[in-house]
Amino acid sequence: MVSAEGPPLQRAGALIDVMDALPNALRARGHEVSVALPFYHEIRENRAFKKKDTGITVDVQVGDEIHVARYFEGRSANGVQLFLIRCDELFDRPGIYGERGKPYEDNAARFVFFCKAALELARRLTPQLQILHVHDWAAALVPVFVHAQGLPFNTVLTIHHVADQGSFWGLDFRLTNLPERFFTLHGVEFFGRLNFLKGGILYADRITTVSEHYRREILTPDGGCGLDVVLRENAHRLSAILDGADYTRWNPALDRLLPARYDAKRLGGKKICREALLEEMKLASAPGGPVFGMVTRVVREKGFEILVPLFDRLLWDDVRLIILGEGDPAYETALALAARKFPNRFAYQKDYDEKLAHLIQAGMDISLIPSRFEPAALSAMYNLKYGALPVARVTGGIQEIIEDYDPTTDSGYGFLCYEYSSDAFWDSVKRARQIFRDQRLWTKLMKRAMSRSFSWDVSAERYEALYREVAGETDKAAA
Repeated sequence: MVSAEGPPLQRAGALIDVMDALPNALRARGHEVSVALPFYHEIRENRAFKKKDTGITVDVQVGDEIHVARYFEGRSANGVQLFLIRCDELFDRPGIYGERGKPYEDNAARFVFFCKAALELARRLTPQLQILHVHDWAAALVPVFVHAQGLPFNTVLTIHHVADQGSFWGLDFRLTNLPERFFTLHGVEFFGRLNFLKGGILYADRITTVSEHYRREILTPDGGCGLDVVLRENAHRLSAILDGADYTRWNPALDRLLPARYDAKRLGGKKICREALLEEMKLASAPGGPVFGMVTRVVREKGFEILVPLFDRLLWDDVRLIILGEGDPAYETALALAARKFPNRFAYQKDYDEKLAHLIQAGMDISLIPSRFEPAALSAMYNLKYGALPVARVTGGIQEIIEDYDPTTDSGYGFLCYEYSSDAFWDSVKRARQIFRDQRLWTKLMKRAMSRSFSWDVSAERYEALYREVAGETDKAAA
């Protein structure tokens, strides 16, 4: 697997969780899996993560420049083999894609190098790899290079977020060193620009995305972010495999990061976690209303444009709100100002902390998911397992994970909002707060939510079938 994000990076993000859990689930099914990612500054500074220099170096051409790739090896906490591609002039930086909300100006060169260096690694591994599974735009040129060089690999591209496409100036095409025929309508050119993701869509043997509803969304003009036409033309190679939750990491009955553990039959620990969370964040204890929480990227697509205007209405009541995450500086500033305005009721922490992330999951009563886009909705899976009932805007994987509470049929366990607006989301928040007053009913819904299971085993089985199909087609062609 080739990805710009993965363990041992420590930050909120669905892609990191996927790159931790999916390879491990495939290994459990008897497959040899390794992950290639850049050797970032954060990884270099991580003393707890053991890595060793393989001694292998390769010259990688990026346009007119030659960069040296050095390969390090390590293991994730789950034991998955990691290959770290080191090039300090490109990756020894504080951020992954940029800093303070601004992308690095040389991202095209950085990830052209990464794709080429990952392929050089793949060519040297023994036994020969069958599948190169690449994730999102930063690795999407790998299938293009495989095709251009006639390499003996099958390729699968997973689109986790179609809005991020790796779109750069047309002049950056020279960095790929590909023949000019690739910079056309039927190649990586898109409205005069170099588009990494389009290249992956055209040249991968198979394309997947992370939920059935998101697959349908990205085939529409509203959800495809400009690439919907390309995706519709290649829809016969596009399928959906719902992400799973890693219940070895995200399970309140097993979670070693919590002050008390609990499950659906023994809920006392959740109250202890709730109190510990409020104390940790220095918020007033024993609110009459619910504790709301979010562990997320603080960006527009996560719905902050409709959430921030609701802060006054929400926080004048006796509730608590905790948000953990970084992203757009404008929204970070808005959250910091709100935390100053309501110091006893709202706490915002920018820097990701694994222990705090788990404590928020366990300590909150209601999770807020106002997202504009939510491809897989992994956070919702975690929320349910920890008994945090979600208020969520319907998009992407949300519909496959959260069932709206219906008092007439006594079914469901969440509170869905079908319109992307502050008023519509506020109506769903009010509905949840109303139900919260009936603690007997609330406990019933919590137990119902906690019984839901979204195991990676099911997803890994579907990926395995896809891999066999792709590899089988190659075998037939060779015969």
